[in-house]
Amino acid sequence: MKTTKLHLFTIALLFGLHASGFAQGCSDAGFCTAESYKPQTMKSDSAEVIHKNVFKIGFSNGKADRNIDIVGMSIEYSRIFTKKIGLNLKLTGLSQSGKEYKALGLSDLYINGNYSLAKPVTISAGVKLPFTAGNEKKGTIPLPMDYQTSLGTIDLIAGISYTIKNLKLVAAIQQPISQNKNAFLQTNHDSTSEFYSFNSTNQYIRKGDVLLRIAYSINAGKKLSITPSLLPIYHLGNDSYTDSSGIKTAIIGSQGLTFNGNLFVEYSINKQNVIELSFGTPFITRKVRPDGLTRKYVIALEYKIYF
Repeated sequence: MKTTKLHLFTIALLFGLHASGFAQGCSDAGFCTAESYKPQTMKSDSAEVIHKNVFKIGFSNGKADRNIDIVGMSIEYSRIFTKKIGLNLKLTGLSQSGKEYKALGLSDLYINGNYSLAKPVTISAGVKLPFTAGNEKKGTIPLPMDYQTSLGTIDLIAGISYTIKNLKLVAAIQQPISQNKNAFLQTNHDSTSEFYSFNSTNQYIRKGDVLLRIAYSINAGKKLSITPSLLPIYHLGNDSYTDSSGIKTAIIGSQGLTFNGNLFVEYSINKQNVIELSFGTPFITRKVRPDGLTRKYVIALEYKIYF
């Protein structure tokens, strides 16, 4: 049995690493990594039965379009109040380093509540609050969304999850209820500038996203669990911007599917301290991704304390 689990882990790890070499991008408006919609590994599940509070700190590294290096940071707190009610708070930050610019700053605050309808079914609802308006500039020059530390939108998030034994199924929607103040226009740059290759997002209007997640946890020993996950995300419509003539223009190709694969590996130091390593990469992407959320791959490390 141990040999079989080891083989499963090796295949999943190679699968995740191999896929990252061929990926073209990943769309994640935030709810992909929200605690309510992440796979619940067996190690975490057993710890939460004993402890009502969880504190997490996480770091991630990824590669975006045009060889922009991404480093993400997060601090998170979860509280279980009763058998049915829980609350999650998450603060995020982002560093983006490209050929012509480097951006660093706070991104968003996520506030999410959970309610257990029955033992296998949980509904969640929350909000994403930005720390910027998505209008960072280089001097007086507006920057594209790829160099914004937040989408700059206030988003409502809602979802439902179904957990039975090792399997977790999730469906969720994230819908902007406000738009940002980005003013980037490709036409303000000549063809020799790196910025000329970015999509115009002046007066950007971003559509919502829906996701599905299928995750299955494998207990590979007393301290180790492995959770492969499939994550399709559908962007609900073509985004739009306003051109230099004041005409609202649809960004054709920004609507569509991104299909991701994830792998979560969790190691329990003891009942209160857990380390999680995760990999993510897309297999299918939207043709156009003006929001700057493209990731060829993401590797993340998270430290959890239960108390």
